[in-house]
Amino acid sequence: MLSEKLVKALNDQMTYELHAGYIYIQMASYFHDQNLPGMAKWMEMQAQEEAGHAMKFYGYLHSRMAHAEFGELAKPTPSYGSPIDAFKAAMEHEKSVTSRIYKLLEIAQDEKDHPTVSFLQWFVDEQVEEEANVDEVIQRLEQVGDFRPGLYFLDKELGSRTVTAE
Repeated sequence: MLSEKLVKALNDQMTYELHAGYIYIQMASYFHDQNLPGMAKWMEMQAQEEAGHAMKFYGYLHSRMAHAEFGELAKPTPSYGSPIDAFKAAMEHEKSVTSRIYKLLEIAQDEKDHPTVSFLQWFVDEQVEEEANVDEVIQRLEQVGDFRPGLYFLDKELGSRTVTAE
């Protein structure tokens, strides 16, 4: 049985994952407004992934006979100065998610809740991938700079992203 502290922390993370999806769908809207449909699709796929992560927490809580309780979602930033600013904000958010996962893992380790430690390991590994994916786009945007044709081709490439079932 999960401790109250761990249930609260897992619920908080579930809500935070939903908030991440909320942030990314708002970023997608920004990219649509900028006529960058590929980057918009990339963010839409990211939003879907985050919703899937929230559902993993939801399912895990119920599998451990705990109650899933959602918190409030803060309004995301509606626009950015440039595409690279949006992706840098995405990177900061991913770093925040990583930090939260580590803290959650520490709680589970301190409580010697081995099933939760095992469950959270997937998220530890996932965050390495998440940060690497966003970093790759940032590096590509830095290479493109103000070269509009380069931005066009990068946008087209990012639009080919798909989400695989986890």
